[in-house]
Amino acid sequence: MKKRYVKAAILAAAVFLLAACSNSGGESGASAAKEVALLFNFSADSLDPNVESTYVPIRAGITETLVHLNDETLEIEPWLAERWESTDGQNWTIQLREDVTFQNGNKLDGAAVKASLERAMEANPAVQTALKIESIEADGYTLQLKTSMPFAEFPSELVHPNTSIVDVTETDYVNHPVGTGPFQVSAFTPGAEVKLERYDGYWDGAAKLDGAVFRFNEDANARALALQSGEADIVFKPEAESLEMIKSLPGVTVDSEETFRVHQLTMNMASGPLSDVNVRKALDALLERESIVENVLMGLGQPAYGPFPSTFSFAPDYPDKEQGIEAAKAHLQKAGYTEEGGVMQKDGAPLTLKLITYNGRPELPLISQVFQSEAKKIGIEVEIQLVEAPEDYMAANRDWDVSMYSNLTAPRGDAGYYLNATYHPDGALNFSGIEDASLTGMIEALNGTVGQKERSALSKEIAAYIDENMYHSFVVHPNSLVAYNSDKVTDWETTKSEYYMLTNKLDVK
Repeated sequence: MKKRYVKAAILAAAVFLLAACSNSGGESGASAAKEVALLFNFSADSLDPNVESTYVPIRAGITETLVHLNDETLEIEPWLAERWESTDGQNWTIQLREDVTFQNGNKLDGAAVKASLERAMEANPAVQTALKIESIEADGYTLQLKTSMPFAEFPSELVHPNTSIVDVTETDYVNHPVGTGPFQVSAFTPGAEVKLERYDGYWDGAAKLDGAVFRFNEDANARALALQSGEADIVFKPEAESLEMIKSLPGVTVDSEETFRVHQLTMNMASGPLSDVNVRKALDALLERESIVENVLMGLGQPAYGPFPSTFSFAPDYPDKEQGIEAAKAHLQKAGYTEEGGVMQKDGAPLTLKLITYNGRPELPLISQVFQSEAKKIGIEVEIQLVEAPEDYMAANRDWDVSMYSNLTAPRGDAGYYLNATYHPDGALNFSGIEDASLTGMIEALNGTVGQKERSALSKEIAAYIDENMYHSFVVHPNSLVAYNSDKVTDWETTKSEYYMLTNKLDVK
């Protein structure tokens, strides 16, 4: 952990110098416009809301979805859709609001939504897989949709940011999508920032701000310094080890909110060693979850033993497992490995693993280093490689063994999204290449199950099956961290879903 203290010292020195050289940079300048600058932890090269995986368009208040997640109740609620109904879970009627316009003034009606959903499914096969829409008919402000199978949780899939509704008559989706949100794009610099201005015709009441800047920077230290200098008013995901320093800055508030997120060790089933469940169990035994929460997350999170936080009704009670080096060795012995000369090997071949991770969530490389250190104690060599776009890398390459990755597992308050996306053969997040007929059958049974009690019971069975087969290892449920200048910013809300950031309610003093 020595590197952490060196980093903290460098940050402290830089903060001191900035404080000496600047006088509230956020208030300088002649402009009286009411604006905020938000610094986000991932970079976006595109604003295409139906494809883009950092969900900047919905987070920046450019686009919206038919259905919304209420962060207080954790239940879905009407948004652009006023109501929906189905008698059989397969044929759906959706009634749209009649007071919504796109940011170019065009009306949002059934034909516009039909065109937008069809465009989303064409541009992103993962959207088609998730929605399972077979046909759409539009009549005024009413939509008639049919799914390819009874799908009770269809409305919850309409929360996903990639189902955002856009005006398809405006085709520059990459640089200037036209949505229905409170802010419209005024300029976009790929990889750097998107400048926004208020859309006065917003259906839920015009934004209190005149505009905003949504900037990107994957360097956690740089994000903290930007807050101090006044370059940023809101910083998403400051580094946990720097929080005490950030809290000491005048006028800065730090929010820590429990989320639906899990950091996980994703296993590549195409990797020879990882095809053996005993090897996967060995790697799981090496994860020092409590220590990671305490020393990497600084206590701002919980150990994870499955994908879903224990507060959810569909999270099972997991059986106790032997953890630590000796337990890992025992699992490897069952897989035919022995330790010789400090090297874990089988048939003369050493057990070496390539682990990929990324800087966008600064704790992930640190967790990877802790895992690497534990693996080395039993003769497993772990090579850590940082990548910029983990989803793209894992989808396009099979040269990795494990990935320290992060997922929102229940962003709609239901287990179906994560289980379909991660474990179904057609799932958009099934980077592991998992194809298990029994597991697929259980997931498809879940998709056709109506009633929360019944769905929770079946979701528990699925989660227990995943645990038994150790398809992934779950490490921690981290809190969502946001630091902001509360001397300037008002009505900021740190949400569990991490979806809704720049809203019409956000204001400055």
